[in-house]
This record gives sequence, C-alpha cells and structure tokens, in this order.
Amino acid sequence: MQRMTQSTLLTEVGDGVMTLTLDRPDKLNAIDNELAQALLDALDAAAKDPEVRALRVRGNGRAFCAGRDVSAPPTERDLVLVQAVSAALVRLDKPVLFAVHGWTIGGGFEWMLNADIAVAASSSRFKLPEASLGVFVTGGLSATLPAYAGLSRAKALTLLGEEFSAEQACAWGLVWKVVAPEELETASDLMAKKLASLQPTVASKFKRVLNQVGLSNFDEAIRLENEAQRSVGAGRQGAAS
Repeated sequence: MQRMTQSTLLTEVGDGVMTLTLDRPDKLNAIDNELAQALLDALDAAAKDPEVRALRVRGNGRAFCAGRDVSAPPTERDLVLVQAVSAALVRLDKPVLFAVHGWTIGGGFEWMLNADIAVAASSSRFKLPEASLGVFVTGGLSATLPAYAGLSRAKALTLLGEEFSAEQACAWGLVWKVVAPEELETASDLMAKKLASLQPTVASKFKRVLNQVGLSNFDEAIRLENEAQRSVGAGRQGAAS
C-alpha cells in the first residue's frame, strides 16, 4: 500500500482504492484553502492513475468536516477552490464513496453530496448553517440537494438550517447506509473495494450517464451559486461601509 502525507490530507492507495483522509482534527477538519487545494490535487492524481479504480473519503478525529474554517473571512479563492473540488468529485470517471461521522456541516455536507455513495456512522449529525451565517451554499448543492431529497425539503434544510440525524439523512436519500460508529471503517473499506472491483469502463459509464440525467443542471447550479455568493458578499461589504 502506498501512503502519502500532507499537512491537511492523508492519502493511501491499495487494492485499487485511493483513500483520502481529511486531517485537521483539531479544527474538526474545517475547510481552509490548503485542505481544499490538497484534495483537488489528489483528485487530479486519482483521475490520471490507472491503478486507482475507486475513491474513499473520510475524516480524522471527532468529525468528518465542520464546514468552512470561519477563523478568516471568505475570499474569492475560497469560493473557487471549494467549487473546483465539487466539480472534480462529480466529473471524476471513477466511483467516489464518502464515509462520514460526527459533524458533517456546510461545505463538508455539500462535498458529501458530490460523492456517488455515502455511508454514515449512526452518531453523525448534519447541518446547513449558511443562511444563518449570511453566506450562500456551494458545491452544486442547489442541484444535488433537491435531486436527492426533493425541492421542499431542500428549502427547509437550507433556510431553517436545523440539524438532523444520520437516520433522517438516510430516510431522505442523502446517505446510502447507516452503520454503528465502530463499523464505519470496515463497512466503507469493503464498499470501496467492491466499487474498485467493477469493470472500470462500466463503472464510469454508469456514473456519467446517471449524473448527466439526474444532475443535468449541476454546472448551472455552480454558476448560479457563484453569482449568489458574490452578491451576498458584496451586500455584506456595503452594509459594513
């Protein structure tokens, strides 16, 4: 098994699976530019490596991802990188599995919906707090969330920002399976290896066609989210002046 360590992302490759581990446990794996860039680079490497036939994304520590790191104001580069990761996850011609636990909030939740399959520990908690924070969603969520959960529920989850459980996420079609916390590692590893065992061309075609039909408005969602994010940001700056 090959291993590569970066300051915010751990990479392992074995049995056809590239496992990417978000590694900012002291920050609950909150997204900063360094983490987003490292993940984007890893996805690019996975796309070019014929030995990689499936991806698994997980998080170190008490949470999968607590969303964007709010210790600094959002910048244009933040927006560009987080959207680039989302596009790379959706467009990658290999199946992507997310294994989440603890808090999966904001940008982390949005990235999870860019995966092809997600499995969650029963202790997982989810939340989309962007509206209450005065920012707009990213990650193509305006396309993925209505596609998976329905338009009415998407509006309630984004506008009210209420936390919800792994069982609710599964019932709403946001995750495929819920397992006990101690079973998450084994269950997600076996699932990723099953994905890697598929004939690569077949797996790629299934993913591509299902996304083209089910997420046909993904690119438009990214464009509109970028416009909305910049508009909201300009409004905050104007109110502060």
